[in-house]
Amino acid sequence: MTTALPIFALKNAVADYGEVRVLGPLNLSLAPGEHLALVGKSGAGKSSLLAVMYDHWHTQDAALMPQDLGLVANLSVFHNVYMGRLDRHPWWRNLLTLAHPLKGDIAEIDALLTQLGIPEKCWTPCGELSGGQRQRVAAARVLYQQGRILLADEPVSALDGPQAESVIRALLATYSMSVLAMHDLDLALHFCTRVVGIQDGVIAVDAPSRTLTTADLMPLY
Repeated sequence: MTTALPIFALKNAVADYGEVRVLGPLNLSLAPGEHLALVGKSGAGKSSLLAVMYDHWHTQDAALMPQDLGLVANLSVFHNVYMGRLDRHPWWRNLLTLAHPLKGDIAEIDALLTQLGIPEKCWTPCGELSGGQRQRVAAARVLYQQGRILLADEPVSALDGPQAESVIRALLATYSMSVLAMHDLDLALHFCTRVVGIQDGVIAVDAPSRTLTTADLMPLY
């Protein structure tokens, strides 16, 4: 009898750009409650792996925070965050919200922006924000969206220590499972339960974070 794969699992996953193999083949699965950090040098395949994960898991209530953030520059912070739930409302409600946001939506989003330290930016167009502020808007959007698993590509790369830690805590408190591509090894080891190191498109390290140090991961770079 064949054992069923976990819902959040990849088997013989690959990614190609043209005729060039940039990822895999590799196998990877997540257990309930796991927070997995993807680490490795730029170009190792972390973003490609996240893209493959989202392609496989987006129908399983996965939320994506891409490295380019995916914000609409000429829309306000409020409307960019609201986009996290566009698919949960009828078209006419979303259209109405463009001109006349509902008080309940405003209150809920304002609370998230307050948590992330940017409540005064609620009605500011995202194109007028700094890089760190934009990153917090993208974080607020996935916090508002919610879901079963978060896939985030460098979610705090533009934030300093305390701000980065605050955002990571908020994300992990909202999502019971996550995969975070991270360049900060100290943050990865401190907040994630498992670390997967990618090197030349394959898994070179896969271990509980409590068993690793930054020195163990440096050969990946």
